[in-house]
Amino acid sequence: MANILVVDDELGIRDLLSEILNDEGHNVELAENAAQARAARGRIRPDLVLLDIWMPDTDGVTLLKEWSTTGLLTMPVIMMSGHATIETAVEATKIGAQSFLEKPITLQKLLKAVEAGLARTSAAAVRKPGMVAPMPVVELTVESAMTGGQSLPPAVELGPQPRQLFELDKPLRDARDEFEKSYFEFHLAKEGGSMTRVAEKTGLERTHLYRKLKQLGVDLSRGKRGSS
Repeated sequence: MANILVVDDELGIRDLLSEILNDEGHNVELAENAAQARAARGRIRPDLVLLDIWMPDTDGVTLLKEWSTTGLLTMPVIMMSGHATIETAVEATKIGAQSFLEKPITLQKLLKAVEAGLARTSAAAVRKPGMVAPMPVVELTVESAMTGGQSLPPAVELGPQPRQLFELDKPLRDARDEFEKSYFEFHLAKEGGSMTRVAEKTGLERTHLYRKLKQLGVDLSRGKRGSS
């Protein structure tokens, strides 16, 4: 679990990122401008910051530079924008940004960038006091400017799964509900109860997924208990 600060002037973006990160077990603080971000930075000492570039008062690159020059850039910062140029991404990376996410942000890229940023935070925590954490060496190509030079994690082979037997001598609706319940319970257990990841795996919108699980009587706590 980590403390993550999300800075974005768009309410929809803040709400979406907050929902996803909360679902992943993180504590999320929201700020809609640089002034609120400065206050939150001093109040909660975030482990990671997601920082929008284009904001009405002070833009994200300027705020990043401010934190860097005043010694406050002690946490990884992931920049976000839907309109920034490659030059802006490269500039932010040179100042000290961990990586750059281009809007609209996909779930996979968000979780990958957050995981990489928090891994850097964990590595810095075990260093001796007074040691300066080296900045990651990133080749400043278009791809590295947009992703922080992170590669996709390899696919995990799960191996053969146990077969589930269903009673077929029953009405189609009942048989279908029985199958769907087992299907969603399998994915909930596999993803540790993460509704975000189950929604991604099954191709359903989160609201539709919640309604479906409630209709089928699926115990939403099973996956989380099994992962603890």
